[in-house]
Amino acid sequence: MGASLSNTRRGGRRNRRAAMAEINVTPLVDVMLVLLIIFMVTVTLPAVGVPIELPESRANAVEETPNQVTISVDNQGRIFIENEPVPTGALPDALAALNRGGDGRLPNIVLRGDRSLDYGRVMAVMGELGRAGFTSIALVTDGSVTAP
Repeated sequence: MGASLSNTRRGGRRNRRAAMAEINVTPLVDVMLVLLIIFMVTVTLPAVGVPIELPESRANAVEETPNQVTISVDNQGRIFIENEPVPTGALPDALAALNRGGDGRLPNIVLRGDRSLDYGRVMAVMGELGRAGFTSIALVTDGSVTAP
């Protein structure tokens, strides 16, 4: 009899493959986990690279704010604003040059002092900060488990 012109096989099924409507999410999950690990590692890195041995304290942690400047005093008594060293006697000028933001407010100051420093050296830096008008100063310490 005659040849069939339709595109069917036995039982009336089509010969063409149906398009796969599934998405393989395994590679997507792998990439997202790698990005999450990279994000977690980079967030926990210290923001300031000046090596300082901080004193211990049981004080509560201070929240980081975007409007903060870190000032460090190393074991030699040298002063750093963020990672930049401040020449001897130039701290008042460096503090005057700090960015005051769009609304004119002074940034929060985070003061890191080495544990081997003389108390007077840290207080001299704090005095200059107060003289420059900085009223929000946080002192950074390492956590300890025993009370003094």
